[in-house]
Amino acid sequence: MKCNSTSLEEKITSFRQFGKTAKNGVSRLSLSEEDLQARAYFKKRCEELQMTVTIDDLGNMYALKMGKNPDLQPIVIGSHLDSVLNGGAYDGVLGVIAGLQVVETLRDENIKLEHSLLIVNFTNEEGARFDPAMMCSGILAGKFSEEKMLKVRDEEGTTFEQALNNGGMRGKKEQRLREGAGYFELHIEQGPVLDKEQIEIGVVEGVVGMVCYEINIFGQANHAGTTPMIYRQDALLEAARLMIDLEDQLLFLPEDLVFTFGRIYNAPNIHTVVPGHVRFTLEARHKDEEVLQEVRKIIQQTVEKPCKCKRTYEELWSRETVYFNSELICTVEDSAKALKKSYKKMYSGAGHDAQFIASLIPSVMIFIPSLDGISHNEAEYSSLQQCLDGVNVLLNAVYQFDCKKKSAKFYS
Repeated sequence: MKCNSTSLEEKITSFRQFGKTAKNGVSRLSLSEEDLQARAYFKKRCEELQMTVTIDDLGNMYALKMGKNPDLQPIVIGSHLDSVLNGGAYDGVLGVIAGLQVVETLRDENIKLEHSLLIVNFTNEEGARFDPAMMCSGILAGKFSEEKMLKVRDEEGTTFEQALNNGGMRGKKEQRLREGAGYFELHIEQGPVLDKEQIEIGVVEGVVGMVCYEINIFGQANHAGTTPMIYRQDALLEAARLMIDLEDQLLFLPEDLVFTFGRIYNAPNIHTVVPGHVRFTLEARHKDEEVLQEVRKIIQQTVEKPCKCKRTYEELWSRETVYFNSELICTVEDSAKALKKSYKKMYSGAGHDAQFIASLIPSVMIFIPSLDGISHNEAEYSSLQQCLDGVNVLLNAVYQFDCKKKSAKFYS
């Protein structure tokens, strides 16, 4: 069973119009006018497929297509419609479109599943307008405080709660997602592996754990023209040396460890003054907790080395690796095999709603290649064939999962 490529292309093109940028990307911040337009269009497309659309108190949208057996928990397909500023036209939205395409294809094939199908559009996955990312799936999973999240403000001072009310997206709490037979999320990889290795499908086994430290260097601000080099306590130079030292040591850990010096603050940040204080972050990601423990050890021992400036460190936050459901992983793998698509088992380095939903519902993700690994960028691109491959793997995985107890086989 395969989806219609023309129909899929039409959906990708149609959703791109909401917040389309001059460079063919998308700016669709959560609960912005562009996002509200996309949400209204999503609702319209769902209703055309005879789906019932509801909204919970967090603005999460649910489109239900009833199956033969109402006593079974629904199969859930989810992702998000919001984007970062000047982002791409595939991140998130492809997973929502995929849900629509699955329902449409089953209708065209005159197939009614035993399970109901539920498509979910999660609110504020990107966190680009309201911090943090994956806010509402996180609230559903009990990872974030609802009370605190509703009070989060955007750059203009609007709270998340106000944005929900202003957009007419404050539904009922009883509509929240609480259970399901299985959760599937199709997404672009947002990394270069599948593209560089020319592999068609990523079978995602989980989302890697991570740890983030903040490191402070306290030197002595002083006149840049009158302070000899040998007497300086230059916090910025000390920070640069520390970063290189940390990099040299972290590179000895397993090669699939990734780490980033992502944010830096330099004070007083004046060209005539020796820097007196530097603060920077170091984030590391890996699926094995033992490797992250080695990262912690290296940071602590390296920062504590004697030097001209006082140095401190603090672990800001961390998360454990999320492992997806083994049965669903096998289901996706079997689907890729049946469709004769090359695939690679892999872990996601980026966060996704699936990592939180996995604590509620057995979950899995499917990746397709991103050209040159570019994402959160207007140049983000996956070909129509790549999108089609991903949707077809999803479609057949959902079909197999639904019919498994009846020893269902894949369509080819």
